[in-house]
Amino acid sequence: MINLFNINNYTIDTSKYDSLLNDSIVEDFENEIASYVGAKYACSVHSATMAIFLSLIDKEDLTVEIPTIIPPVVPNAILCAGQKITYRDDIDWVGSSYTLHDFGDYKIIDSAQQLERNQFSKQANDSDIMIFSFYPTKPVGSVDGGMFVSNDRDKIERLKILSRYGMSINKDSWQREIVLPGWKMYMNSIQADIALNNFRLLESKNAALEAIAEKYNSAFSIQNKSKHLYRLRVNNRNDFMWKMEKDNIQCGIHYKAVHDIKCYQVKETLSLEKSIVESTQTVSIPFHEKLADEEVNYIIKKVKEHAVFT
Repeated sequence: MINLFNINNYTIDTSKYDSLLNDSIVEDFENEIASYVGAKYACSVHSATMAIFLSLIDKEDLTVEIPTIIPPVVPNAILCAGQKITYRDDIDWVGSSYTLHDFGDYKIIDSAQQLERNQFSKQANDSDIMIFSFYPTKPVGSVDGGMFVSNDRDKIERLKILSRYGMSINKDSWQREIVLPGWKMYMNSIQADIALNNFRLLESKNAALEAIAEKYNSAFSIQNKSKHLYRLRVNNRNDFMWKMEKDNIQCGIHYKAVHDIKCYQVKETLSLEKSIVESTQTVSIPFHEKLADEEVNYIIKKVKEHAVFT
């Protein structure tokens, strides 16, 4: 089977970590990501979903507008943070970043599917917060994980306190004090170790993905710029996916619209025509750095054989 994603295999020696599983490697990883994306400060957490939750938890009476073509963990995190949701008809953000919420004086940018050099300095202002994901299939994968970056030190320090069950910031764990109620949401050393290894392969991974995307784009006459997903729109998705699986090619759906899920429904009538159509047509084909040339050529051949393009 040609897999949709590639998950690198690592052997981790846990004996090198201290009992808190929050060693200096976590800080090393934070510093390397912040430097790479052009931000001054970083705070890592156990998942990007937790990052969305923490970014909204202490705000009052928000309505957060999100694309309906989105992973369901996003509306889930917003609602669990005590906020309301509504939807916009945005189908083009997938594989890149989008503004989760704009407070006026700063924005929260959800970049779970994009991580590129100088990205924060290009897409954000100093006071903004950008969120990255290290879920296994993301551009930099790990055993899950997430991170905030910003040039606003106060925001990052508050997020560090909240994610470390309200403990003050001090390198000596015995000197930390509880200063406010928080959650146990910090990234652990195992997550940081794997993510750091994968991060140091990112440039070579991106070069391979760019070459594959160029072949796909030429074959299918589209211009996909994402380095996370390669999506197609087909009119026969169920039949297409079944035939591709029969030919040992794993495909996926990124994503079905969440506004029809009962617990995420909203009362107002929204214009979501593009998203409704996209929800029935979008399909992702294998797109990762380990694909051999003959596999890429085989995928192209089978897509052309099975797809009824929109």
